[in-house]
Amino acid sequence: MAVRGRRTKVLPSELNKVCPERGDDPATHPRKMSDFEVVPNLQQSSSSVSKTRRKAHFPMGSNEKENLISWIPENIRKKECTYFVESSQTSDSGRIVCECGYLREQHLEDAAKPPIFLGKEWDPSRHIQEMPTDAFGDIHFMGLGQKMGKYVRVSSDTPPRVIYHLMTQHWGLDAPNLLISVTGGAKNFVMKPRLKNIFRQGLVKVAQTTGAWIITGGSHTGVMKQVGEAVRDFILSCSHKESEIVTIGIATWGTVYNRESLICPMGGFPAEYILDEENQGSLSCLDSNHSHFILVDDGTHGRYGVEIPLRTRLEKFISEQTKVKGGVAIKIPIVCVVLEGGPGTLDTVYNAIANGTPCVIVEGSGRVADVIAQVASLPVPKITIALIQKKLSVFFHDTYELFTEDKLVEWTKKIQDIVRSRQLLTIFREGKYGQQDVDVAILQALFKASRNQDHFGRENWDHQLKLAVAWNRVDIARSEIFTDDYEWKPTDLHPVMAAALISNKPEFVKLFLEQGVRLKEFVTWDTLVYLYDNMAPSCLFHSKLQKVLLEEREHTAGSKMPRIQLHHVSQVLRELLGCSTQPLYPKPKHTERPRLSIPVPHIKLNVQGSSLRSLYKRSAGRVTFTMDPVRDLLIWAVVQNRKELAEIIWAQSQDCVVAALACSKILKELAKEEEDTDTTDDMLALAEQYEHKAIGVFTDCYRKDEERAQKLLTRVSEAWGKTTCLQLALEAKNMTFVSHGGVQAFLTKVWWGKMCVDNGLWRVIACMLFFPLLYTSLITFRYFLQPGHACTKAGWEKVPWHLPGQLSPASTPAPRREKRLQPVGCLTRLRAFFTAPVVIFHMNILSYFTFLLLFAYVLMVDFQPLPSWWEYLIYFWLFSLVCEETRQLLYDPDGFGVVKMASLYFKDFWNKLDICAILVFITGLTCRLIPSTLYPGRIILSLAFIIFCLRLMHIFTVSKTLGPKIIIVKRMMKDVFFFLFLLAVWVVSFGVAKQAILIHNEERVEWLFRGVVYHSYLTIFGQIPSYIDGVNFNIDQCSPNGTDPYKPKCPETNEDNKKPIFPEWLTVILLCLYLLFTNILLLNLLIAMFNYTFQQVQEHTDQIWKFQRHDLIEEYHGRPPAPPPFILLNHLQILVWRGLLRRPATRHKLLKEKLEKNEEAALLSWEMYLKESYLQHQQCQEKQNTEQKIRDIAQRVDMLAELLDLDRLKRTGLVEQKLVSLEDQVHQSTQALRWIMQVLQGNGFGSGEDLPPIGSSKASETKEVDLEGKAEESQPPYHVLARNLLYPGSHTHRFPVPDEKVPWEVDFPLYDPPVYSADHKDMAVQDPFSPSLESLLKINYNTMDGLIDRQSFHGLYAVQDGLPLNPMGRTGLRGRGRLRCFGPNHALHPVVTRWRRNLDGSIIRKSLKKMLEVLVAQYPLSDVWALPGGSLEPGETLPLKLKWILRREFWSQFQNLLKQGTEVHKGYLDDPRNTDNAWVETVAVSVHFDNQNDVEMKRLNSFLQGCDPELCIRWQVLDKRIPLHANHKELLHKVSTLLGAYY
Repeated sequence: MAVRGRRTKVLPSELNKVCPERGDDPATHPRKMSDFEVVPNLQQSSSSVSKTRRKAHFPMGSNEKENLISWIPENIRKKECTYFVESSQTSDSGRIVCECGYLREQHLEDAAKPPIFLGKEWDPSRHIQEMPTDAFGDIHFMGLGQKMGKYVRVSSDTPPRVIYHLMTQHWGLDAPNLLISVTGGAKNFVMKPRLKNIFRQGLVKVAQTTGAWIITGGSHTGVMKQVGEAVRDFILSCSHKESEIVTIGIATWGTVYNRESLICPMGGFPAEYILDEENQGSLSCLDSNHSHFILVDDGTHGRYGVEIPLRTRLEKFISEQTKVKGGVAIKIPIVCVVLEGGPGTLDTVYNAIANGTPCVIVEGSGRVADVIAQVASLPVPKITIALIQKKLSVFFHDTYELFTEDKLVEWTKKIQDIVRSRQLLTIFREGKYGQQDVDVAILQALFKASRNQDHFGRENWDHQLKLAVAWNRVDIARSEIFTDDYEWKPTDLHPVMAAALISNKPEFVKLFLEQGVRLKEFVTWDTLVYLYDNMAPSCLFHSKLQKVLLEEREHTAGSKMPRIQLHHVSQVLRELLGCSTQPLYPKPKHTERPRLSIPVPHIKLNVQGSSLRSLYKRSAGRVTFTMDPVRDLLIWAVVQNRKELAEIIWAQSQDCVVAALACSKILKELAKEEEDTDTTDDMLALAEQYEHKAIGVFTDCYRKDEERAQKLLTRVSEAWGKTTCLQLALEAKNMTFVSHGGVQAFLTKVWWGKMCVDNGLWRVIACMLFFPLLYTSLITFRYFLQPGHACTKAGWEKVPWHLPGQLSPASTPAPRREKRLQPVGCLTRLRAFFTAPVVIFHMNILSYFTFLLLFAYVLMVDFQPLPSWWEYLIYFWLFSLVCEETRQLLYDPDGFGVVKMASLYFKDFWNKLDICAILVFITGLTCRLIPSTLYPGRIILSLAFIIFCLRLMHIFTVSKTLGPKIIIVKRMMKDVFFFLFLLAVWVVSFGVAKQAILIHNEERVEWLFRGVVYHSYLTIFGQIPSYIDGVNFNIDQCSPNGTDPYKPKCPETNEDNKKPIFPEWLTVILLCLYLLFTNILLLNLLIAMFNYTFQQVQEHTDQIWKFQRHDLIEEYHGRPPAPPPFILLNHLQILVWRGLLRRPATRHKLLKEKLEKNEEAALLSWEMYLKESYLQHQQCQEKQNTEQKIRDIAQRVDMLAELLDLDRLKRTGLVEQKLVSLEDQVHQSTQALRWIMQVLQGNGFGSGEDLPPIGSSKASETKEVDLEGKAEESQPPYHVLARNLLYPGSHTHRFPVPDEKVPWEVDFPLYDPPVYSADHKDMAVQDPFSPSLESLLKINYNTMDGLIDRQSFHGLYAVQDGLPLNPMGRTGLRGRGRLRCFGPNHALHPVVTRWRRNLDGSIIRKSLKKMLEVLVAQYPLSDVWALPGGSLEPGETLPLKLKWILRREFWSQFQNLLKQGTEVHKGYLDDPRNTDNAWVETVAVSVHFDNQNDVEMKRLNSFLQGCDPELCIRWQVLDKRIPLHANHKELLHKVSTLLGAYY
């Protein structure tokens, strides 16, 4: 027996001795208590409980402990026995115990014989008192590693809200998304291995995917042990992040073995607990795999089941709380899972069903679970005492003798009530189709219960959908919610669509799109703001937005952080997309935007304190819809790196190529700033995928129509900031896309201008040198007048052609052919030729070479003190180059501004080189014009010549061979730069050491530099100093004192023979090591680096060349046609055109073209069509993938195996059905033969002795039982509500009355119901409180007794012992209960209805039947709705409740309406208040308003508006799911049948 510690006073100094705190290590301290504040966390995955608030497995820090130590004793109590009364029973060791089960020494010191209790019997309500708890803190299971948990000892009367506060605030648990209450067998529990595995996997899966709490009994036995082992196995197989499952054990404190180790008045941190199953005896050990323990104390020892009432209340309280999950606010659902079990399990299931909790019964687990599962499919009248007795004998064969007749009756009654609520009962059968997993069965049970729950309108469906979204179970949503039972409107799905987007549930987004959600209607300005406002805080884009908001706050000098608006988003997006794009969301004016009223479902959706429902419920007006909703959602998903979500949205996009390239650009820019390497890799991989998507769609477009595909490249996309596909690809450095054959064909076309691309280069050069050749057929020109012909010398001959890197004609349809047509007029030909970029390029090359030759001639031959005319020509030439660079700097066709254009200009390396060359030239020219600095000027001009020559490399980029080599040189220069750092270490270290060893105190700086750096550097290339080894030392080659400026200082020498005295062996060794590391190691490292760079670039030579040639083509496409210095004429023209005439700069249509609306719409439709084709092709390729085929085959094999198992089960069931049918026929034949023989015997044919035996009565009875399931369930013949075991408004329990024992005519010897009559002090007239015979004899039954009408609508009723008998049979309770009178209590229930109409006045129909609306009311202190009626006061004609609803002046008019109405029911009403001696009889009158303009209905509405403000009254649509009292719903059914309306 466990030893309970005395309640003694503990001094603070003794605290550490009593309760040693082992958790003071700072390394184990979790966060502060402030971190445990309940804040909805939308970004957490639905598959795990929030990691930031789970601290169950770690000891508390000092702050948490102090708060817990002060809070728990003030709010949580325990129970102690204060009066020792010797019990007739003894302890396990034979010692005397108290009635509470504890030994004398385990009681308080003053509990032996309190004077006030002397001579009295032990009463738990008086002799057990509450006091502050003394057991709480962290529990550490000894010998089981680091297994830690939380525990607390609580009184059995503790309010559930206190325990819930402890768990969520002090234990740091997130509110659950689902509550799974597991109940069942505790002792000798054996489960089939296969069923055990299925149960374990399914339970953990549903808990892990939904973020559920699992509640069990907490002991290390039976079902609780199975649950703990399932959680343990899952934790061992998963990572730490995934393995967090909250498992709460609620056990009885008095049955916990070794509980004395948990007692610590100031908290155990941790308390060491030993799990000892061998010595536990009749007690139980706690299970080490549970994370939290609530130990319920009622002051007794060894009594099981004490925790059940508190557990039931706690589960009910938690299920009434609201949890925000995935953007959806739902009441926490609860489900009860039942395995095996005994009487306690049956009580738990019964209470759960009574509270509306769905239950999953695991068939095959044994005992109670199997009994319920066996009879669950039978009609309730067929579940008899005999049937339950038979089932108990089968499943409780070991303990069947313990079942008394009373127990059998009680079990039968409870099982009947359980089966009667079939909507709350789900039987999990192994192998049942659609229920292969327990997790599916659990979720289906919840949906089944929700679907059958009474509700107003479509609240039920909304609740189911919210559950599915919160749990992220799209499979359940498809199978259980989106069925033919309910038709969803797209607008109804908008709030949950937003929730699915925020919580990153792509499968639900896809499902909602399939169900008809239109993004154009869903995405509004406010929706976007809402989505960006609820981005994940860990997202890089979110932090960039916060920086923008901080800058705005600093700029406006405000103290409050501004809210996120779309222009803030646009500011960040422009940084990511590049400033070449216009803002996607312009900054709104200060005027308020118009709004639109959007109908939304009447459900509560909440994300971080902001209501989703309020987002869609607006005042009348218009809403600002965005230009491209698909673009907006795509950007929102991409910036958060949500791959699956972005892919689904991109599939909906129309401008898909631009969208894919923009996504690639955004992701690459974000990857540059992302600090997490894994996230960076994911972003770059996703960017590459989008580039491939763009290439795939563009390839299909190019194969279909080359001209349209090239229009896609240059079309100005208004939705994406007035940019183009080509521009986005270039800024994102998407080399693969730019090197695509279609893009290169377009660039080639731009390069050749109006000339045909098949003109040879030699022809162009020939015409450049001698332009009259243009008027011959040497050069051909193109015009897009007639398709189908290529520009060739053969005239109209059709030939295939393609460029390097372009798809070959064999794999690509022949591109659009061009008609060769000679231009008319000399000037037209001349203009077409000399404005072609290819001609401009070659003329500039020729001009540049001429400039360099002239420059070299002046420097080497004709550089006079006074400049010659050749030199003046160079100055003039340079001036034209400066003018051209200035034009490039200021050329702004897109209106970016001077600052932006300057930044773009200086980003280009060749522009920097140009500026450098010009500045150096100007510097040299300045020095050259000053006579005293003539020679330095020539030197500087020579350096400028070198830079101008380097500029020639830019020309080579047009070459496919030399272009990539220039890239290689650039990258090798970077390699050399980093290599010099390594080389400098060795050069400087060796140089300093050599200088210090050889030379003493060299003070000349230039010779120091020579000795340390210069000589050391030359040594690498073989110029070794002659004096370093002393052999070739010559004193004449050096200065002994360092006075000769042209000689180095001599090394240390001997004064006698002038020989060097430095250690030659050391300098030689240093020299060898230096040469070894520099010549062999470092130089070979440099060669390896060069080789790697070369190989890396060489692999992508074709892509690099095709990518870089665009810059050259674009440059010469926009360059004036005349070469320098003649280009000054073009500059003069531009100055006049733009400076004097104020004409803006324009970009050539070939690179950026704005299409007409109709043309653009047609082009985008064509692109979208080909995108769908591309996606279908991708899906086909995935299906043809080998791995996918293997997965499909494996899935089909599994499905086939399941079908075979199901077929086997079906065949077995078919055989069983045939056997049952055969038994039925044999039984009928036996009865017929028995009847024939009895008739023959009655007519004198034979005697009873001669009667042959025909079957046994036992077999007949068995047959009766076995065939009970065949009858269809109909309306219950007896009252049901009047037999609920717990009488409403009291703690009285009825005597259980099964259906077969309800009629008074049926003998029921065991029937001994309790007596209960409530004393209604607020009622003026009521029958006697105590049923004494004298007072009862004064009552006149079956007649008018004064003002009380005791006549029944069913005729005369029987009176026994002065009390009337309920005409409908037994109820399990004597007395009048909470009713006013014995006998019938009359009531009136008017059913006021009208037709449900549209706005135009037409009647709404469903299933071809008209729909009704009924007047319902909700009275104060009531949670349910009811018909406006109730019990009639003696002498009154209208119920009091009806008078509350109607104003006094309308009472008489309403009585006239009742007289004109139709009586639909008159008689007994199945009411929970009914007893054996008192019952409710009512008259239900239908008052229907057929015309919407009915004067009486309008008056009724007007009088309803002036009723009691505490009442809630509404017109509600009438259907079978309307949430009213069950007996009221029967009345509504009769009314709808009467009126032929839908029900």
